[in-house]
Amino acid sequence: MPQSEHRPETVGVVAPQTLQLALPPEGFKLEKGGVLPEIQVTYERCGMLAPDKSNVIYICHALTLDAHVAGIRPGETEPDGWWEGMIGPGRGIDTNYYHVICANILGGCKGTTGPSSINPATGIPYGSQFPRLTVGDIVTVQRMFLKQLGIHRVAAVAGGSFGGMQALEWAIRFPDAVGRAIVIASAASINSQALAFDIISRQAIVQDPDWQGGDYYGTGRIPARGLAQARKLGHITYLSQQMMEDKFGREKRPEWLQADDAFHAESHRTFRSYFQVESYLQHQGEKFIERFDANSYLLITDAMDEYDLEERHGTLENAFQPIQARMLIVALSGDWLFMPEQSADMVKALLNDRKRVTFCHLQAPAGHDAFLTHINELRPMINAFLPWVGPEPLRDVQERPGRTDAEYDAILSLVPPQSRVLDLGCGDGSLLSRLEEHRATQGVGVEIDLHCVIRATDNGHDVLLEDIDDGLAIVPDNAFDIAVLSETLQVIRQPRSVLQQILRVAREAIITFPNFGYGPIRTQLLFSGRMPKGGPLPFEWYETPNIHLFTLNDFLALCQKDGIAVKEVRALPGGPLSRALLRLGARNIAAERVIVRIARDKGKVIGQPSAGR
Repeated sequence: MPQSEHRPETVGVVAPQTLQLALPPEGFKLEKGGVLPEIQVTYERCGMLAPDKSNVIYICHALTLDAHVAGIRPGETEPDGWWEGMIGPGRGIDTNYYHVICANILGGCKGTTGPSSINPATGIPYGSQFPRLTVGDIVTVQRMFLKQLGIHRVAAVAGGSFGGMQALEWAIRFPDAVGRAIVIASAASINSQALAFDIISRQAIVQDPDWQGGDYYGTGRIPARGLAQARKLGHITYLSQQMMEDKFGREKRPEWLQADDAFHAESHRTFRSYFQVESYLQHQGEKFIERFDANSYLLITDAMDEYDLEERHGTLENAFQPIQARMLIVALSGDWLFMPEQSADMVKALLNDRKRVTFCHLQAPAGHDAFLTHINELRPMINAFLPWVGPEPLRDVQERPGRTDAEYDAILSLVPPQSRVLDLGCGDGSLLSRLEEHRATQGVGVEIDLHCVIRATDNGHDVLLEDIDDGLAIVPDNAFDIAVLSETLQVIRQPRSVLQQILRVAREAIITFPNFGYGPIRTQLLFSGRMPKGGPLPFEWYETPNIHLFTLNDFLALCQKDGIAVKEVRALPGGPLSRALLRLGARNIAAERVIVRIARDKGKVIGQPSAGR
């Protein structure tokens, strides 16, 4: 998506607003049986709203965050939104084009009705009387809130961590109201390890004597020790082991190193270690009790722990059936709170349901919090995925180097109209674009280069950021009618295994490759004694991405050995002489490039290797 120049650095001053929901006389009935007689929602918004309200991006915040995603708070001078690097003019979510809204969630403590709010029935804070919540309750209130603002459909809903669960629930619960959904570092349910941390965190709060059964408001005492301990436990899960090691290691605080024996003796009696990591966690706990409410923490973590789409729907495929939105699932490599495998499970289920999904497994050694703190790669990915709402851009589609018009035309002629296509090594999506235009196909790409994934996504395609050598596990059996592996087989590590995987996920496949049995290549090697350069071998031997040099005959022999049916072979000549040789049937020496259509069903291989040619 093009970016404008000379834009301000921030969205400017953003003031919180509060809206009283228009509830029915019986109040808002929660899924676990409680009722709230009134609900107010505190929210912030930035960016110009389009006249038809078609450019709204709704942001779902994570566990302990709030509505302040970007901008400067009234009375302050510096922007401090929790997603400041993502939202603003010229950024990932560009407020020159999009209108961004984020509201504090139901049960929170930053203005939206929660346990610290006044219960109209008693005139005092709800405290222990606040009913239990579900993610469904939270998202339903968000939907009611937006409708009251006159917004009935959002261009996209986005969230990370617990916010990602909300974005997922939006796409399932209100499919007609969501154009695209962005789910970052999240899952369809939390894993058992994360669940264990939440359980211990809640116990730390409720076992603090100052919690007083949840009715501590107005007593002059709050469960500060328990809440701080919960924050320390939680914060450990937000950082990867590598991040903790790089940040602190086993370094001790200076006062410990300089202290006398009496100080050390007193520290040992209280078991204070004075490692730097201890000081850091202590600081995080102290900051947290100043800005968050213990009862809200209990309620929201309980709702997060209870969220389980498989338990509710039987399978993820059942859960995702209603989804109409295009989905972007982002996993972070260093995240052990919401593990990449959980994201992959969601992607596989979406592909099984034939939903439109793009998947990025980003390298993020910082851990779970990287979606907030390390967003250089996430920002352009989200920018590319969002629907374009400005003037129609000029799409930057560049044909893949090495492909010829004849090769493109041959591939197009082999792909049945309206088929579901998997393009392996899709580059920037140029083949997918041609297939969509000329054959009305539904395509998904697989690509290892993030920059290519971003370009292909920006060009309107669904792409899986995966290594073909080990990335097809994410693709379900029989998910595609046909797969295309174009000019890629020679650069992958495990070509034999990949061919088997391709025919697992698609009934047929089109494989194109440079033929190293081509006559001019043989001639140049024979007379110069050096590896040839030019034509299908455009690189020097020390720079070439090709790690498997094979001929048409080699490929046909492998198919015969592995019981792969060869349905059709098209040899693409490199000049007049090779065309003449092709007419004589000398394919192996005459073909500069080869296109082979293969199928999984075993049978006689069509076109056996020709001896010596």
